[in-house]
Amino acid sequence: MKEKKKSSLTVLLGYAGGRKPLTFLGITLSGISMVLSMVPYICIWLVVRDLVAVAPEWTKAESISRYGWLAFAFAVAGILFYFAGLMCTHLAAFRVASNIRKQGVARVMKAPLGYFDSNASGLIRGRLDASAADTESLLAHHLADVVGAVVLFLSMFAMMFGFDWRMGCACLLSAVISLLAMFSMMGGKNAEHMAAYQAAQDRMTKAGTEYVRGIPVVKIFQQTVYSFRAFKEAIDAYSDEAEKYQSEVCEKPQSINLTFTEGAFVFLVPAVLFFAPNAASTGDLAGFIADFAFYGVFSAIISTALAKLMFASGNTMLANIALDRISHVMNAPELPKNKHPKTPQNSRVEFQDVSFTYKGATTPALSHVSFTAEQGQTVALVGPSGGGKTTAASLIPRFWDVDSGIVSVGSVDVTEIDPRLLMEKVAFVFQNNRLFKTSILENVRMARPDATREQVLAALSAARCDDIIEKLPKGIDTLLGSEGTYLSGGEQQRIALARAMLKDAPIVVLDEATAFADPENEMLIQTALAKLTEGRTVIMIAHRLSTVVGADKIVVLKEGRLIEQGTHQELTQKGGLYAQMWADYNKAVQWKISGDKEAI
Repeated sequence: MKEKKKSSLTVLLGYAGGRKPLTFLGITLSGISMVLSMVPYICIWLVVRDLVAVAPEWTKAESISRYGWLAFAFAVAGILFYFAGLMCTHLAAFRVASNIRKQGVARVMKAPLGYFDSNASGLIRGRLDASAADTESLLAHHLADVVGAVVLFLSMFAMMFGFDWRMGCACLLSAVISLLAMFSMMGGKNAEHMAAYQAAQDRMTKAGTEYVRGIPVVKIFQQTVYSFRAFKEAIDAYSDEAEKYQSEVCEKPQSINLTFTEGAFVFLVPAVLFFAPNAASTGDLAGFIADFAFYGVFSAIISTALAKLMFASGNTMLANIALDRISHVMNAPELPKNKHPKTPQNSRVEFQDVSFTYKGATTPALSHVSFTAEQGQTVALVGPSGGGKTTAASLIPRFWDVDSGIVSVGSVDVTEIDPRLLMEKVAFVFQNNRLFKTSILENVRMARPDATREQVLAALSAARCDDIIEKLPKGIDTLLGSEGTYLSGGEQQRIALARAMLKDAPIVVLDEATAFADPENEMLIQTALAKLTEGRTVIMIAHRLSTVVGADKIVVLKEGRLIEQGTHQELTQKGGLYAQMWADYNKAVQWKISGDKEAI
């Protein structure tokens, strides 16, 4: 039997935890406050009735003061109940938004690292943070307003038809027309327009993040925002969807809604003119005037009630879309865990007939690749761009799981090792390591939160960061990215190396670690790398072949296939792809410009 889909409200309240009852208490108090707020209108009617009955001898209306104080007391009570209700719903809404963010972050923390390559950080943040804020508005304000509006309408029905059903019908006619306009604007296929609008907003957020990261390139080549085609197209698409939603969906219904909502009193005028003669002939003109005064005042709150209902309906639709966006994060793939994890006995890395294809790709990134890095060996992965070097290295810590074959560490399939233990076994040094906007101490300590200050200083010294620390105003306590403290690319790379050293993992993955360093920083980084790789199993991805000459083994990959492997001497003597690459590299190194001619 097909499981019934839960409503958005049920799903949202599932995040409220122990504060879920506060939501129900809050909407109950909101309903009570609406009932209490009706009493002052009745008191106004009673005052008008008594005044009309004794006109023109107004002093004989002795109950006016009592009705006034009664109206004041109920008005204050209604405000207090409404305030208490909103306090309850806000407490529940804040817990829901908080739990959505916490559970979302917890979920992505369990996802394989490859998930973040295919899902931009800006998009994930937007789906969690902005969407949680959208649900907060619904639960904190608009849910209570919906219940209050429903209670108000039920009370209106009872009161309007209790005094004079004819004028009651005249007042409610505007409400009916307004409701029909709202439903036509927010229901049916129009909800698809809102979904398309939100999707366009997601694409713009993602493209915007990429554009900001690419600003240095744009500035270097003196281009404008229009040169970043993806961002411009995303902005245009968002603008088109916003305009389409406004013109095709909202314009006419909203105009009708506001016209009839704000003009509810107008419907009373023809009703009074039509029925007043009959009331005068029956001698009940005074009561009729009192009833008219009541409906004239009461019609003013119809617009308030309908406005609350409209905003609540709109936010309900936004919350539905927000939940759909949140579900993309909550349903992020979770890295499978073996129920009976094994512990690797050493740091030997082996690829056995490994094949892997990225999701959505038509050709495999790796195809039947086999090689071994014995414990303590340095294995270099080289080859043309797009050959599968980075993919192969990323399969060791399970950025993704292989389609076929086995990647093993210490003779244990990586899928059989507890993910936390596997991450403890591997340290990474990428081309562009990210440092956090916190102190250098905390940046390095990310690798081992329990490390002492002395251990962090030792790691920084081993990574040749002494000159960096000495020039900073607060040493390792200096905050990065704030107070004007910024590091060069090479300096950031050395801090990242210190982080890897502090981790003290037996396996090190180096992805062109010196790619963006100047000559001075490169020398220091190479010295630090030599220290980092001592006695460890190293998987090195390199484009600069001079850095792999001393490797214990060189694995040459091309178009996802292993072409050849061996030492530098063996491969150069073999005369294959590596020998050709080595010859091309030496030719490029010796290339220079002499006068007006190129010389080699």
